[in-house]
Amino acid sequence: MIKRQHPQSLHKSPEAGYTIIESLVAMIVVSVLMIAIAPVMAFSVATRVQAKRIELATQAAKTYIEGLRSEALKPGANGFPAQYTTSNKLEDTPAPTDINALYCIDIDKKDVTQKCESDSNQDLVVQGYYYNNLPAATNPAKTGYSLIVRVYRANSFASGVGTLKTQKDLQAQQGITSSGLGNLRAPLVEMRTEIGATDRQGAYNSFCTRINGATGCQ
Repeated sequence: MIKRQHPQSLHKSPEAGYTIIESLVAMIVVSVLMIAIAPVMAFSVATRVQAKRIELATQAAKTYIEGLRSEALKPGANGFPAQYTTSNKLEDTPAPTDINALYCIDIDKKDVTQKCESDSNQDLVVQGYYYNNLPAATNPAKTGYSLIVRVYRANSFASGVGTLKTQKDLQAQQGITSSGLGNLRAPLVEMRTEIGATDRQGAYNSFCTRINGATGCQ
């Protein structure tokens, strides 16, 4: 007896896998999505890194200011820990050019001498300018003074970066979203403050002289 052969069903089996074409289409779709979101993810990470760096720079500036205020920072080989200027327009003082003349915050500890290296993307350097309307030979810690502080990244001094700028040069403050990782030539932080004299009367007279000139508070 000959059995009749039934024609095979043309319906796809539920267990059938994807075809090569379907796999390629899925890969293309995933690739397009990754390409679209990759820049956003990179910018987000860069912004967080820059925000953290500015936070550290702010702490460094405050530590430097408190060190001067408490006289914990003593004059060294380069003299007083801040540079002297004859103008009360501290914002006009120039940006630094020599990393070795600045106060170093050695974060990565790459150098046993605790110096900041221009190839470090972690170390911070602090620049300070002071004004007290008195001769440069006068001890500013005894008279009080106006102070401006700028904090730069150590690798801002690397070869090829170019001339550093101040916030006034840039006509705008450095923002955490500036080019993702920020402008390497700009200060991370710039702030101005007053440092009082060791005696109250001297601090008052010095402050009046800096504000009103030779007439003081009269």
